[in-house]
Amino acid sequence: MDVPKDYMTTLLDHGLFASAQMLGSFLVSSSSVNLDTSPHLKAENLVLLGDALLREKEYKRAVHAYKQALHCHRIIPKQNASAVRSSLSASTRSSSPNSFNISTVNENEVKFKIASLYCVLNENRAALVEMEGIPSKARNMQMNLLMGKLYRNSRHTRAAITCYKECLRHCPCIIEAIIALAEMGVAAKDIISLFPQTPTRGARSTFDHFDSSRWLQRYVEAQCCIASNDYKGGLEFFAELLRRFPNNIHILLEMAKVEAIIGKTEEAITDFEKVRSIDPYVITYMDEYAMLLKLKSDNSKLHRLVHDLLNIDPNRPEVFVALSVLWERRDERGALSYIEKSIRIDERHIPGYIMKGNIYLSMNRPEAAVVAFRGAQQLRPDLRSYQGLVRSYLAISNIKEALYAAREAMKAMPQSAKALKLVGDVHASSTSGREKAKKFYESALRLEPGYLGAALALAELHVIEGRNGDAVTLLERYLKDWADDSLHVKLAQVFAATNMLQDALSHYHAALRINPQNEAANKGLDRLEKQLKGVDPDAPEEDEENDVEDADADQEETELL
Repeated sequence: MDVPKDYMTTLLDHGLFASAQMLGSFLVSSSSVNLDTSPHLKAENLVLLGDALLREKEYKRAVHAYKQALHCHRIIPKQNASAVRSSLSASTRSSSPNSFNISTVNENEVKFKIASLYCVLNENRAALVEMEGIPSKARNMQMNLLMGKLYRNSRHTRAAITCYKECLRHCPCIIEAIIALAEMGVAAKDIISLFPQTPTRGARSTFDHFDSSRWLQRYVEAQCCIASNDYKGGLEFFAELLRRFPNNIHILLEMAKVEAIIGKTEEAITDFEKVRSIDPYVITYMDEYAMLLKLKSDNSKLHRLVHDLLNIDPNRPEVFVALSVLWERRDERGALSYIEKSIRIDERHIPGYIMKGNIYLSMNRPEAAVVAFRGAQQLRPDLRSYQGLVRSYLAISNIKEALYAAREAMKAMPQSAKALKLVGDVHASSTSGREKAKKFYESALRLEPGYLGAALALAELHVIEGRNGDAVTLLERYLKDWADDSLHVKLAQVFAATNMLQDALSHYHAALRINPQNEAANKGLDRLEKQLKGVDPDAPEEDEENDVEDADADQEETELL
């Protein structure tokens, strides 16, 4: 009594995977289908069972079934040739391939399925072994894309580039391949040259094809700009694309991510909120949004965001990074455990390493922070990983390494005011380097006059060297254009240092109106109110002064990020 295989395929086709899995156990255990007499049928049945297990997310069982299928499939050529000939001579009763012991199993497709499952199980080396068993000429686009990812993960860059290029030769719209090639340093013109030229019948159709493909060329140029740290150029190309494709979620997310990296906090938040208004179920880059909300101390939105993400898909790495952001202030160790989970899910998830470095810095573990930021850099260097490294090295007084990291940032981003400021920060950490720091801060402001971070750093330098008037003049220029709590805090600190207590009080209140959670403003205001009452704020609570100073340093670090 046999189980009809057609029932199994019907169940799979209709998505009834649990029933298919149970029926599959009957198929593979049938006494009439055994390895000695019908290895081809046995292999086919095992593949169907593997498909059912795959859909039921029983990944290890699926791998086992597929491997058994391959074992059965490889036995077929070893069968007695005369037996096959006799079966062919007696084939008048059936013309089915199964009558001739010919298997319909595609060995390469089964290997691809096994490799895909190994990827899900984070067993990339085993996945690569399976994929390398597929001849290059037999690989389709899916296979080449997976090969590219696996080679890239194992740092075989040249082999990865070859696979991704092969994808684009067949289809220029494989966005994953475009992004990967850009991040691995392939020039935009080289990527565009891979696009197949569509044959056309006339001049009009030639023009239409050129016009329709131009947006894709702009997209390639945008990704190559971002990959080479030309953030301004990348944003300009993305903005051009957004005019042609309004409310494009992918473009809005790419722009928001870049804006977050370069410190355009308000613009990034606006773009993230627009994405959520269009599609509230998007998870991609939402951990970046969570970091920005924390930076703005918008705890209600942060709580709502994390709640929404957990309800959408609690197994994505972005969700665990967002949880880490939410928990950092209350429980740093708990926040760190969430970050570790995010990296276990996706070891190439860069925001996880950035957040991990920041948590280690807040825990006063700069050596561990260095390792985390280096991890981010190995995946893809960007401004934040350079900033994290400089902060970490300065925290352990390793000026040489801090300067090296800052100069590397400047080389990678020669037109970046933020990279110039990083070099200035390193020089400002020593008394002998303050004059150099001043020049770098001024150069950053010439390059980007609206860069508040450089203005705050230069003002701090003025205060250290006793030029309080210059600090006030510099900072007041930014009041018209910046509703920023850190700007008001810095002005309040300068006024308090020059005994202009009412002006200091006004700016502390202004800072707290913008951000009631600003720790430096709250502590500074408390200290100032004691002074106004005639109480010496330093006498009873000496430690509190140190806390205020630490909070001020934290505020500057926050501005860098």
